[in-house]
Amino acid sequence: MSALKDRLRADLTTAMKARDELRSSTLRMVLTAITNAEVAGKVSRELSDDDIIGVLSTEAKRRREAAVAFEEGGRTEMAAKEAAEGEVIAEYLPAQLSEAEIADLVSAAIAQTGAADEGMRAMGKVMGVVTPQVKGRADGGAVAAEVRRQLG
Repeated sequence: MSALKDRLRADLTTAMKARDELRSSTLRMVLTAITNAEVAGKVSRELSDDDIIGVLSTEAKRRREAAVAFEEGGRTEMAAKEAAEGEVIAEYLPAQLSEAEIADLVSAAIAQTGAADEGMRAMGKVMGVVTPQVKGRADGGAVAAEVRRQLG
């Protein structure tokens, strides 16, 4: 079993014993999402730590988007709850890259692929190189925006 999944389960037990409702409900939700990912498809499989980080990234993104939507709808208490859940999930993700680090990775990928002269047509080529390097450490939208900026 994955070490990250073991850590999530152990932290869930600790949160339940401490009667921390927010943390325990968030960890339950995350573990359910991981289980759903494991049984998706024709054959069930055990997820690796990298796969689990992908699930955690997706869940964190959902929380960010929901918090923004609730905030725009004037439901600040729900926005705060979603943001708090996002913070709990973020504890299990690798440290996020800064804008400067993303820019450096994109510059290196453009140089590696020789895409500087091709402009926006090379975006897929550059994203294909950068995406595995930033998986779980940066939002895909931010990476795509930086690639557009440097290629455009």
